[in-house]
Amino acid sequence: MSVILLSFLVFLTLGVPLVFVLGVSALLTLLLTTDVPVTLVSQRVFAGLNSFTLMAIPFFIFAGVIMDAGGISRRIVNFSSALIGWVTGSLLHVACMTSAGLAAISGSGSADVAAVSSIMQPQLKARRYDVDFSAAMIACAGAMAQVIPPSLTMVVIAIIGNMSIGALFIAGIVPGLLCISLLLTVSYFFARKSGPQYRSSQPFSMRELIRTGYAALPAFGMPVVIVGGIIGGVFTPTEAAGVAGFYGVLVSLFVYRELRFNQLPQLILRAASLSAAVMLIIGTASVFAWLIANADVPDMLADWLNRVSSSPLVFLLFVNILFLFIGMFMETIAAILIVAPVLIPVAASFGVDPIHFALVVVFNCAIGTVTPPYGICLLVAANVAERPPVRVWRKSLAPISVMVLVLVLVTFFPDLSLWLPRATNLIR
Repeated sequence: MSVILLSFLVFLTLGVPLVFVLGVSALLTLLLTTDVPVTLVSQRVFAGLNSFTLMAIPFFIFAGVIMDAGGISRRIVNFSSALIGWVTGSLLHVACMTSAGLAAISGSGSADVAAVSSIMQPQLKARRYDVDFSAAMIACAGAMAQVIPPSLTMVVIAIIGNMSIGALFIAGIVPGLLCISLLLTVSYFFARKSGPQYRSSQPFSMRELIRTGYAALPAFGMPVVIVGGIIGGVFTPTEAAGVAGFYGVLVSLFVYRELRFNQLPQLILRAASLSAAVMLIIGTASVFAWLIANADVPDMLADWLNRVSSSPLVFLLFVNILFLFIGMFMETIAAILIVAPVLIPVAASFGVDPIHFALVVVFNCAIGTVTPPYGICLLVAANVAERPPVRVWRKSLAPISVMVLVLVLVTFFPDLSLWLPRATNLIR
């Protein structure tokens, strides 16, 4: 146990890529502490990837890539502008709404942040909005892609914990939309106390709303197909991901006509390279998680926590603190693959609903994408806005506080997230 943890920390500190940190740490542990043949590493990597459900990840990534290239993102921005472009601080609201809309399609926070920032930042700068605060808001709203279905993070933790992906998807809807609503509120009050540039001169137009809404209907059809198909039992989450990619191609090629057939090979290769990076981490993390489980770490942790307190709320508080800390230094999927297998059995011993526990973990990971020093969503937003990350981080305190508030509500009021899966008979 000490060998694997020490080697993991040493290699991570040295800046070795995480996929090699996991693999080499596991290999050293096998060589130094057991008589198990090292061929087990390759077997465990294969076993960790030999899952039909995991095929959802490359399909969802492909759907996000197609969405960006096929003009779907821009139409969601246009509809959001027509819907709330007349409110004080309109561009901030449009950025938040667009991020939520893209989250319901792509499932990738950093990709959403990059897409929204690229579209919105030129307009924000032209209207003399506070660029640092705008970048922070876009990052926080984009991070909700971890929570609003479909979410790659949810797919991963559901596979690890043998949970219903559909139930976890539905459990994220209410908390995700609540967080977006509160971020819109923060944007409004920030705009009210700021300069006259936040007062919109664009009047509300029902005609423009209908026009942009009609144009965006095919784009918003993607989340309807994904979530509706899963809830209705028409197809599995993996099949839903494949349908989403196919739907995106059809809409981009034949409805919006902004995608050409000769672009598809390049987009497929891009999606494949992004998927391969995720899959490599999943494969090596499965070896790491297997060694941790064999060392009885979950049982030891459960015993220690039971000595501290037998309360499920105290356990969840511990989980929040742990993942908020880990999220500051580690990529989301890697953090889940390393820590979740240890905590899922412990959560069961405390009587915590597995869907509730998974959602708490995912929400923590979403916050981790906007907290320094790692904060990938904040780094992407700052980079696109051409602003120093430190300045953007300083302006992110208010939106991050809102996210933490929703996390507290989700943690201590399980029915906030569980009532909808129960209402749709996905859980009891």
